[in-house]
Amino acid sequence: MIFLKLIRYQNLLMLAFMQLLFRYGFLKMQNINLALSDWQYSLLVLSTVLLAAAGYVINNIFDQGTDTENKPNNVIVGKKISETTAYNIYAVLNISGVAIGFYLSNAISKPGFASLFILIAASLYLYATSLKQIMIVGNVIVALLLAFSVIIIGFFDIYPAINEENQRQMANLFSILFDYALFAFMINFIREIVKDLEDIKGDLSQEMKTLPIVLGVSKTTKLVFALGLIPIFSILIYINKYFISNDLLIITFYAFLFVVAPLIYFCIKIWTAKTKEDFHTLSLLLKWVLLFGIISVLILTLNIKHNA
Repeated sequence: MIFLKLIRYQNLLMLAFMQLLFRYGFLKMQNINLALSDWQYSLLVLSTVLLAAAGYVINNIFDQGTDTENKPNNVIVGKKISETTAYNIYAVLNISGVAIGFYLSNAISKPGFASLFILIAASLYLYATSLKQIMIVGNVIVALLLAFSVIIIGFFDIYPAINEENQRQMANLFSILFDYALFAFMINFIREIVKDLEDIKGDLSQEMKTLPIVLGVSKTTKLVFALGLIPIFSILIYINKYFISNDLLIITFYAFLFVVAPLIYFCIKIWTAKTKEDFHTLSLLLKWVLLFGIISVLILTLNIKHNA
């Protein structure tokens, strides 16, 4: 159980669920030939999960000071397992994830794609050791990595299977994946800033330069409010352009109820949020918005088939 907490297994389960949903709730229902077999795709998911787990481990190692201040009951490294053991776990997870990436890259005859897994591992290490202390930069890196976990599906499952006959259809599918990756980036970027608001006390004691520390809590909450309006209006435009215009009523209702409405509620509450508990609740809300947003790809697929 200590190991599961160390790698934040709940987040890893959500990541795996997201990637499996895009494959079996979206791509597999399009009657197209994909580059990876089912077991190869499971290896892609495993590789992504292993690298993310390694990222959480190295983050826990370098966050011992801030976690002791912010979440004393959740500190694992230095209390329940030694730092040396944590580094060993980090190395095993990283090596395993990158090795699987090398295999998959050669399996689809794109050996250069192996560099993507090295890039992910390096980015997570740099984030934990230095980038997270730089205002905005750390938030962007985390959000980009989540978005990339969606895009990488296109690189490995769609791109190698493109030919002259299916080029247009594959481009459309890749475009949809990119739209969801952009959604994941926006929501997670905002959530990372909210988490900085939640953890301001510990970050301040470690002399970090997060947005709330530099701007102050009040100005940061107003900025988050403004940022929260961006996905709301973007999704409304998207709904009008692609869902309503094509009479996709089920996904339209779903998007309004489970994505747009919670985001509006978030913007209302963030304006007056002040306490650590307020920010924790809003961070959790954004996590649910992200989950329901990803699930919408299945609702969209079923709605299109229902209308066909």
